[in-house]
Amino acid sequence: MAGLADLLRRRIALEGPLTVAQYMEACLAHPEHGYYRKRDPLGRAGDFTTVPEISQMFGELIGLWAAVVWQGMGGPRPLRLVELGPGRGTLMADALRAAAGAPGFTDAIEVHLVETSPALRERQAAALAGHAPIWHDDLMSLPEGPAVVIANEFFDALPIRQFQRSPDGWHERLVDVDDDGALRFRLSPPQLVNPLVPDSLKNAESGSVAEICPAALGVVRQLAERLHAGGGAALIIDYGHAASAAGETLQAVKDHAFHDVLAEPGDADLTAHVDFQALGETAKSTGARGYGPISQARFLQALGIRERAEALLAGATAGQAADIRAALERLTGPEAMGEMFKVLCVAAPELPPPPGFEA
Repeated sequence: MAGLADLLRRRIALEGPLTVAQYMEACLAHPEHGYYRKRDPLGRAGDFTTVPEISQMFGELIGLWAAVVWQGMGGPRPLRLVELGPGRGTLMADALRAAAGAPGFTDAIEVHLVETSPALRERQAAALAGHAPIWHDDLMSLPEGPAVVIANEFFDALPIRQFQRSPDGWHERLVDVDDDGALRFRLSPPQLVNPLVPDSLKNAESGSVAEICPAALGVVRQLAERLHAGGGAALIIDYGHAASAAGETLQAVKDHAFHDVLAEPGDADLTAHVDFQALGETAKSTGARGYGPISQARFLQALGIRERAEALLAGATAGQAADIRAALERLTGPEAMGEMFKVLCVAAPELPPPPGFEA
C-alpha cells in the first residue's frame, strides 16, 4: 500500500510543486495517512504535550473565565460552549468541573467540539461522558446563537504559506521532488507584488521569509462574524508573536523532539507560530472587539493561578507539591510557556471587557 510520501510524489508529478499549505494539509489531514487522523498524538507515549495535560489549573481557570463571560452576556440559554481542537477533552473536563460552581451555568450550556480525529473523538467521549458533547468537522455546522469559544493550541496547526524575498521580488516556497525522488523545497518564479504579504513586511530584507496563514484568518473571521451577530467571546491561546514579523517558524515534532519537516510526511506534527496581530486585525475588521494579545503568564496570573496553586498545595503530598510548583513555573515562567504563549480574546462589541483583559 502506498504511503503518504508516495502519494505526494505522484501528486507533484501530475500537478506540479505543492505550496507549503498544501503539503501541511496533506500531512495533517489526509483521510487515511494524515497525522491527526491516525492516532492520539498527546502525552508521553505520543509526540507532544499540550498545556491542559500539564496541570488541572489551566482548564479550571478557563472554565471560570467562560462562566464569568456568560454572566456578562446576561446568562443566555442555551449557550454554546465550543472548543476547537479539544485534544483528549482534558481542558473541557477541567473547565466544566470548575464552572459547575457558577449558578445556572451547567444547565445553560451545550458542549460542542470541533474535531476531525476519530482517535481523539473517542478520548473526548470518555472524558466528557456526562456532558453529551456534539462533534463537528468544522465551524460551519455549529448552531447559531450566543457562544463562548475556546481555541487552545489550535491555530498553530493550520496550514501556512511561505514567501521568501529576494532582490527580484517575492518567491513562494514550494515542495517539490529532487532527481532521487526525495521531497525538497524550491522557490517559485518571482512576484514583484504579492497581495498575501502584509504591507509591514513588503520591504523586508532580502532572504526574509514571511509566513501567511489564510486558513487561520478565515477561521477567526468566521468566529468574529458569528460573535458579532449572536453574542459571546472567543479565547485564543497559542504560541506565536504579538506583532507581524518576518521569520521562518515552520517545524515538525516527533517523539517529543524536533524532526525534519519533509521527512516521514504524516508521521510527525507540523506547526508554525501564530501571527496574533493578523488575527486581531482580521477580527476587528468585522466589527467585533479584540482584546490583547497578552502573555499567557499575565493572563493566568490575572485569573488567579497563583492563588489556585496555593490552594492545591495546602492539601498536597511532597510529591504532589513538587508537581504543582513545576506546572506553575512551566505555565507562567518567562523561560517556559509564560511569554512565548499569547492570549487573544475576540468578543461581541457590547460585551464588557472579559476577565484578564480589564486593563
